[in-house]
Amino acid sequence: MLVAIIDYGSGNLRSAAKAFERVVAETGMTAKIAVTADPSVVARADRIVLPGVGAFADCKAGLDALPGMVAAMTDRVRGDGAPFLGICVGMQLLATIGREHGDHPGLNWIQGEVVPIVPAPDRKVPHMGWNELSFTPGAHPLLDGLSPGAHAYFVHSYYLRCDNPADVVAEVDYGGPITAIVAHGSIAGTQFHPEKSQEAGLRVIANFLRWTPRS
Repeated sequence: MLVAIIDYGSGNLRSAAKAFERVVAETGMTAKIAVTADPSVVARADRIVLPGVGAFADCKAGLDALPGMVAAMTDRVRGDGAPFLGICVGMQLLATIGREHGDHPGLNWIQGEVVPIVPAPDRKVPHMGWNELSFTPGAHPLLDGLSPGAHAYFVHSYYLRCDNPADVVAEVDYGGPITAIVAHGSIAGTQFHPEKSQEAGLRVIANFLRWTPRS
């Protein structure tokens, strides 16, 4: 199994790659973790991961600056059904549009918009630190082995507000519900950083590596 972690200058690549390599080693899976900016590697990958940190527009510009990358991702994921995981801004890029410092088009793989967190009186933005996941057990294979209330690590000021509530499989309460995990077909994304979320995050990564989306 070839897992491509896309290097487009906007991801926490070292931490992400190390977390995936740890899961592969601890579970005995046979997999190669490749950090790559080469669309030809993505085109033949069995699973694709898009990390992301920073501003929406900067991340999208970095992705667009890799010739052929978006096309390779789209063909492999939306055409062939290869499992895809977006992390943090990598998840937000799945949206139709991002509204951080203006309006910027996303990949439009999951319809919705990336909007600012409106802070409650007792909360600060960015939402930074550990928080509990809220979900219905059995909601998605990425959550297998986790119980509602599992802790994950967040760092963000914007979130993906999906047009279709069915695309939201987990939320976090931060003065109101905020999207924590989205999924549609072979496409999934986490607003939190699984590579920084210790046991729960490693479980999500392992589940992603085992995940066989329904056709």
